[in-house]
Formats: sequence, structure tokens, C-alpha cells
Amino acid sequence: MPLAFETLSHGTIAFGFFNIESDMLLCDRYFLFADDFCTYVEDMAENAGEQFYRASWKVQVIEDDEDIGDLMGAIHGVRFTGFIGELYRRFPFPQQPQKFKQNPEGAQTRSLVTEIISKYAQTQAVQVTVDNEKMEAEIGIYCFTRNQLQELLKYVWRGGYPRWKNEIRPAYVSAMKNKVMLNRAGVFSSIDFND
Repeated sequence: MPLAFETLSHGTIAFGFFNIESDMLLCDRYFLFADDFCTYVEDMAENAGEQFYRASWKVQVIEDDEDIGDLMGAIHGVRFTGFIGELYRRFPFPQQPQKFKQNPEGAQTRSLVTEIISKYAQTQAVQVTVDNEKMEAEIGIYCFTRNQLQELLKYVWRGGYPRWKNEIRPAYVSAMKNKVMLNRAGVFSSIDFND
């Protein structure tokens, strides 16, 4: 489930997994698969010693709230609108609370999720800029401090809320963490995945 995270540019936004059977993340109006996010972060970490880092990330953008959908309505099975609603029709919220865990094999649904989101989103290349001296990162229109960015990474490491099923993480999440820990400089300085 996405949680509220602070940004420098937009105040509080939603970020995170939004269906336990998919490995797609949302960042307000941006959507991307978690393995892509982790690969992008690894590249960012490889350049943590540089003052500036620039890259382009491919994301899906949904501008209209109705096209995004009603997450709480879909979770409760009462309102299935937009992308999220259509996804929850395919993969409903579990009846038993103990089954509410993020599936580490969520990438297996990628082709179906890609097909569904293509009805609602536009693919865009967003510019990513990191200023390791100012300790800030911009992902498209969203600007984060070092601590704010690190909270996003720790969320993915944990498997969000409700955490990874059986505490098993996908290999790409472990690879991201390992790369970041080897490059704890700039926006990655002082990061601790244990808290």
C-alpha cells in the first residue's frame, strides 16, 4: 500500500506499491515497475561521488485522478475505477489479513499490468537530476531531500506496507541495496536500511 512521503516540491505525496500481486510502484502520478526503479537507483548510486548526476527515467504518467482510480474503493471492493480499479478486478484485495503481503514474484504479472496501464497512461521520459552537494534529487517534477529520497528506498527494501511476503525480497531489491551501501556518498550518505 502506498504511504505518504514528504517532498520539497509538492508537500506530501503517495509513493509505493498499490497491489500485492504487482511489482509496480506509484509516485503520485508517475508509475514504474520496481525493478526499473531499483536499476535506476543503482545507476544513481554508481555516480554518488560526483557533484551532479543526470539521467532520464522512463515512467508511465496518469494525469487524471479518475484514470488513476480509487485505491481505497478498490481495496474494499466497492469502487473499481481507472487503472487501479481495473487492476483490483484482476487481483482483488485478500480476504484474510494475514495474506496481505507484497508478493516478491510480482514481476510475473508485468505483461498484464503493462496491458492495463497502457489504457490510462502515457509513457514519458522524465529527467532525473541529483545535486550531491545540496543533497537533493529531482525525479521529474518531484524534488526530494537526501532523507526524503532515502525513505523511498527503504520503503522498497521493506516491501512497503505490508512488507515482503515471508520476508523474501526480489533479487533486484537486494542488488539495489548492495549498490547503495557500496556508494554511501552524496544523497546516499548515512543511509541505514535497518531502521
